[in-house]
Amino acid sequence: MVIAYLLINAVLYAAFALASSLVPERIAAALGFTLDAQGRVEFLTVYGGLELGLAAFYAWTVYAGPEPQRTGLVFSLFLYAGLVIYRLAGILRYGVPGTTMLAVAGLELFLLLAALALCLRAN
Repeated sequence: MVIAYLLINAVLYAAFALASSLVPERIAAALGFTLDAQGRVEFLTVYGGLELGLAAFYAWTVYAGPEPQRTGLVFSLFLYAGLVIYRLAGILRYGVPGTTMLAVAGLELFLLLAALALCLRAN
């Protein structure tokens, strides 16, 4: 199950990085913001580059063995906990976003809960 979880993360981040690199304005609009020239650079860096790095990290953990897989799982706990906490804070402060953002929030919550369950099961 851990390997499947890590592979799902690798595929999701690779897909998001590719989409963000190929059609950044469309992805940005779906997430609720517009891009000027400076914003495009930042968007490509964070939504393209960072997500590509995360995809590579998760792919590496799959093939590197049990210890890196555990590291990937624990990393996921920290990553998704931060995302879920800040997304919830944003929703509470600014209101419920559109359906795309809610889908992203649901995915992040699912990935957090899955990582937590897998970590608890491993102990």
